[in-house]
Amino acid sequence: MHEVIPWSGHVNYAASKGGVMLMMKSIAQEVAPFRIRVNSIAPGTIRTPINTSAWETPEVYNELMKLIPYKRIGEVENIGRAAAWLASDYADYINGTSIYIDGGMTLYPGFATGG
Repeated sequence: MHEVIPWSGHVNYAASKGGVMLMMKSIAQEVAPFRIRVNSIAPGTIRTPINTSAWETPEVYNELMKLIPYKRIGEVENIGRAAAWLASDYADYINGTSIYIDGGMTLYPGFATGG
C-alpha cells in the first residue's frame, strides 16, 4: 500500500514500492500486445512472522486498528485467493493494476469522520 501512501521515516521503503508499481505498469504496457497480463498485489498488514509485533500486545493492536477500517489484520489466505484469481481467466481483462488487499488502509481512515 505504500506505493500510494507516503511513510515518513521510511522513504527507502515507500520509494521502492512506488518503483515496483511503475515497473509493473511499464512491463504491462510493453507486453500487453502479446496478451500477457502484468498486475501487482499491494498488501496491507498481513499476519506473518515479520510483523508479529503488530498484534502481540493489545496496545499496539488497538493503535493499528485505527488505520484499518475493516478492523482486523489480513491473513495470508487473503493474498493467496486474490493471486489465484488474478492468475485465472476470470481476471482476463485486468492489466497494469495494483490490487490493494489492505482492509481499507488506502482509504485514509483519518478522514472517515471528515478529517
